[in-house]
Amino acid sequence: MARASTRRHFLLAAGAAIPAATFALLSRDADAPAPLAAGGGLDPDARPVLRIVRAEPTRDGAGVRLSRALGGRALPDLDPFLLLDEFHTDRPDDYIAGFPDHPHRGFETVTYMIHGAMEHRDSVGNRGRLGPGSAQWMTAGRGIIHSEMPRQEQGLMWGFQLWVNLPAARKMTKPRYQDIPPSAIPEVDITDARVRVVAGEAGGRRGPVDGVIVAPSLLDVTLEAGASFRHPLPIEHNAFVYVIEGSARIGPEGTKVARGELAVLGAGRSAISTSAAGARLLLLAGQPIGEPIARRGPFVMNTAEEIQRAFEDYRSGRLVGG
Repeated sequence: MARASTRRHFLLAAGAAIPAATFALLSRDADAPAPLAAGGGLDPDARPVLRIVRAEPTRDGAGVRLSRALGGRALPDLDPFLLLDEFHTDRPDDYIAGFPDHPHRGFETVTYMIHGAMEHRDSVGNRGRLGPGSAQWMTAGRGIIHSEMPRQEQGLMWGFQLWVNLPAARKMTKPRYQDIPPSAIPEVDITDARVRVVAGEAGGRRGPVDGVIVAPSLLDVTLEAGASFRHPLPIEHNAFVYVIEGSARIGPEGTKVARGELAVLGAGRSAISTSAAGARLLLLAGQPIGEPIARRGPFVMNTAEEIQRAFEDYRSGRLVGG
């Protein structure tokens, strides 16, 4: 886990004066030139790539092997996002021990499955099974203890866990859990792209996640070779793309982003062109909270004193209930 910090976070890129922003995906060969604007030439309004981060191999839970794209040493956080882990392995020893009971306080967790099966249980009494294409959104709030354990003994396990921060005024809110089956997640065709709307809106359809305190966008976008996709993003939102299959070219410079790389986007419109074989990626965006972040292990608060209190509450049995 990232060590505790008390840094203040600000909106990426000095682009607040731009009145609107659009996220655009333009699919073509990975070695092709950068995408063209409607009138010809490079698109000057594309959201540029500020930096590329390669996911770091690590282990978490009871030894689950995973790749950490956000929340590691290279990129500790991207307000309001705190962590993005990918677990992708067909070796049972890499995932079979799972994530036994552990506490959280002060943020929300999102689990999104591509392949395989896991089961969630928590101290509030919630229980849910996650299969291919399903998701769960858990608001830890003032405190929850939960587990996520594999419900398979062999085969591919592929999914993601995202942590989303909560503002100080809502960190001690009541815990909440949403179990989202695949059938509840809208799939829309936008131009030549297939989009699963887990959270937020795309193509006139809203994702099933409701009532969350920080309301980010989470889109699972699949593009065939030659496909294109444009999606509006509020200019004040931080955004990033994580490529999970294929490769892409992003922004006015046509920056190449490979599978397993996270591209932090600046302000404006963003253009992505896939490789000849196509690409699949996660697009995430959210309003920055702009508050100090203190984190240690499973707790994310605003001060070191609040982190210490969370550990004391956990040890004394006061973290949950009440």
